[in-house]
Amino acid sequence: MTSDAKPGVAGAAGAAEQPARKTRTPRRTQTRVLVIPETLTVQRLSELTGQNPIDVIKQLMRNGIMASMNQIIDYQMATLVTTAFGIHTTMAEPESETSAAKAATAEPQEDAGLVPRPPVVTILGHVDHGKTALLDTIRRTQVAEQEVGGITQHIGAYQAEFKGQSITFLDTPGHAAFTAIRARGARVTDIAVLVVAADDGMMPQTLEALNHAKAANVPIIVAINKMDLPGADPERVKRQLSEQDLLVEDWGGDVISSEVSAKTGDGIDGLLENILLVAELAELKANPNNPASGTIIEAKLDRKRGPTATLLVHDGTLKVGDHVSAGSTWGRVRAITNEQGQTIAEVPPGTPAEVLGFNATPEAGDRLVVVPNERTARTQAEERQKSASSQGVQSRALTLEEVVHKSSGTFKELNLVLKADVQGSVEAVRGAVETLSEESIKVRVLHSGPGAITESDVMLASASDAIVIGFTVSAEPSAERLANRMGVEIRHYNIIYQLTDDIELALHGMLEPVFTDVVVGQAEIREIFPSRRGVQIAGCRVTDGHINRGADVRIMRDGKMIFESTIATLRHFREEVTEMTAGSDCGVTVQGFNEFEQGDILEAHRQERGRR
Repeated sequence: MTSDAKPGVAGAAGAAEQPARKTRTPRRTQTRVLVIPETLTVQRLSELTGQNPIDVIKQLMRNGIMASMNQIIDYQMATLVTTAFGIHTTMAEPESETSAAKAATAEPQEDAGLVPRPPVVTILGHVDHGKTALLDTIRRTQVAEQEVGGITQHIGAYQAEFKGQSITFLDTPGHAAFTAIRARGARVTDIAVLVVAADDGMMPQTLEALNHAKAANVPIIVAINKMDLPGADPERVKRQLSEQDLLVEDWGGDVISSEVSAKTGDGIDGLLENILLVAELAELKANPNNPASGTIIEAKLDRKRGPTATLLVHDGTLKVGDHVSAGSTWGRVRAITNEQGQTIAEVPPGTPAEVLGFNATPEAGDRLVVVPNERTARTQAEERQKSASSQGVQSRALTLEEVVHKSSGTFKELNLVLKADVQGSVEAVRGAVETLSEESIKVRVLHSGPGAITESDVMLASASDAIVIGFTVSAEPSAERLANRMGVEIRHYNIIYQLTDDIELALHGMLEPVFTDVVVGQAEIREIFPSRRGVQIAGCRVTDGHINRGADVRIMRDGKMIFESTIATLRHFREEVTEMTAGSDCGVTVQGFNEFEQGDILEAHRQERGRR
């Protein structure tokens, strides 16, 4: 166990008198009294106590409490941590919980250092609905007012000035990166702007983006774009939003909406005003005098400059020369570049920057903290790496069979990501599983839609401890690989009552071990050859894994299964073979099927017995 205590004169004198004594407490006893609310997140507790989140989680684990960074704990659990660190605490009065949660300690002079910080905004939406055009318009209109400053794309994050206040925009490739960062335990975004085209309305990807924003639990502003088009119908968009439990203010709800045109610039000022309004209500504040803490947005290895990281400072001020640790990496800040590509000496709260000086490339989502010296930075990074290795099993998502162990304890909600072949099936399956909710446990469908299971579905499931359900659809090979890497369970069903039975049995703690469907290989049909006996031969290229003669196979067309059988013959040129691997060409016939089309996918699979 390493100690974060800083050696002082008194400590040195004590060591001289009793050289054999070893200090085992994490910190020296502090005289201050920390006021904490009745409930708070683990990350908030780490901020209040000034401890590393990993150290807080380790203290909870020593007391038999498994909790993630964003999990809520009560006051009694929190005192187990504060006592170990030698911190005296008192619980906030009910009427002062809000203010107590925002205060670092009970000392009032620390509140005086808090100042408003820029809100961090992520823009989400369908690929054709104008996200990029909206950012481009904001860039042009705001930078036109000033020669230097505004927003730029130099480091993947923008900062705009509006009415004397800064707004930080994260340049992410849509909701996938938005959720990927959250999947690593970091809440980076303060506000999500959902862009919906006024002429198209809600599209499947719009709904997916909305569900990602809901899962991240951030305020949502709806930007109804393309109001300049003749077919613009904002009322239809608002009606579609209401069907997704998102009621805009015009319809009596509490969600702010703005009608804009990224092409003409109309409504942009109103959108920025709404962003500042939501930020003001959220009371986003930070203390620039504190040691900096933030989140790595993206990172890369530059051949000339070494590891570089784009980060966002949440609290404190990051300065050149600071010793930092982030995830399993550490270093000393050698250079800082702002969004204009200019070298700067420090980064205030709510501001993005590019930093050089890490010993290795950190990961997106890693939390960055400033520490007193290089030894502390290195030690914290090594401890996090060991902790991540030892908790690898704990960090994966829940499996359906493990609901057996959770249903009688603190587990109150089963999260699902549901994909089916057509929209009608989606609605039927969703309605069936949601009726299984009871008083003690709720089945919650985070996202549902037609089509194959994608990487985005897996990342959403990982970020929300959800299970992915595929009803008569397969998973993309890349999604399968990502699910295996992130520990997300994907379950496939063809019969609806088997699906509902499994979930119901799991909720009641009676789910028996099941056989899991495993895709072992895929082949794409490139050509079709008729044989002498009227049997079609599919000329295929194996694109993933391997396929075997006699293997069970599904024939997929446009992401939907149209037939299921076995591989009757498998040939390489004229030679009969038993197996073909990825990258090779082969001829295939399927038992009982004779209606191949170019572009069809042959999906070889097998059943594996699931482990409880």
